[in-house]
Amino acid sequence: MRILLTNDDGVHAPGLKVLEAIARTLSDDIWIVAPMEEQSGAGHSLTLTRPLRVRQHGEKHYSVSGTPTDAVMMAVRQLMKDSPPDLVLSGVNRGANLAEDITYSGTVAAAMEGAISGIRSIAMSQVYAREGMGDTVPFACAEAWGEKVLRPLIAMPSGQRMLMNVNFPAIDPAAVKGIRVVRQGFHDVDRTHIVEGTDPRGYQYYWFGLGNSDVMPEGTDLEAIAQGYVTVTPLHYDLTHDGSMAATAAAFGA
Repeated sequence: MRILLTNDDGVHAPGLKVLEAIARTLSDDIWIVAPMEEQSGAGHSLTLTRPLRVRQHGEKHYSVSGTPTDAVMMAVRQLMKDSPPDLVLSGVNRGANLAEDITYSGTVAAAMEGAISGIRSIAMSQVYAREGMGDTVPFACAEAWGEKVLRPLIAMPSGQRMLMNVNFPAIDPAAVKGIRVVRQGFHDVDRTHIVEGTDPRGYQYYWFGLGNSDVMPEGTDLEAIAQGYVTVTPLHYDLTHDGSMAATAAAFGA
């Protein structure tokens, strides 16, 4: 099995090393194609206004001067075009990708790009307990549970136009209660906070951040993570709201 690894934290991110260790329990044919620098919050963006650069760091190990989507596209359509991957793994992200935050996530977007290309794709993220941890975020839970969650996902039939989103709780691996398949949740409060400051040259700046929420709807990824489970959520990129089709058509007399 040929596996492509990518992320949105950058080619030198600690979580990518964790992902490689997990992937090598499944195969010895591992490729890494990741952004040169951190691209958190890039979503499913594609670079169109400037050329991309590719740098080789070793055998089957590359970085791309663009977004996670760019990296997967470059891997599948250029670097690995003669023998594309059987599986795309994105992560292990430093921080949760739960609820509506998946729409911002470059980690999930990279897996989405793999799915668009018809490749089984899985995004993996490690929740952390508090802000400001930087590269000290502990990945022990992902390290211990990564293979356990991946093997059943790889063994099941691959659905078309879908991907899997996995999150590991911020607890000791021995305290994890198991793996739970759940819906994507939704935070019902505005968690975005804006930090205002002045740079050394006297110009004002604003910095976005995401706060925490105590809202944990039943049966969702938010609830299951809070209860100490590894979460698995099947996602698809068809954004059509089927329940509104008839009413919208009726509004136009159809």
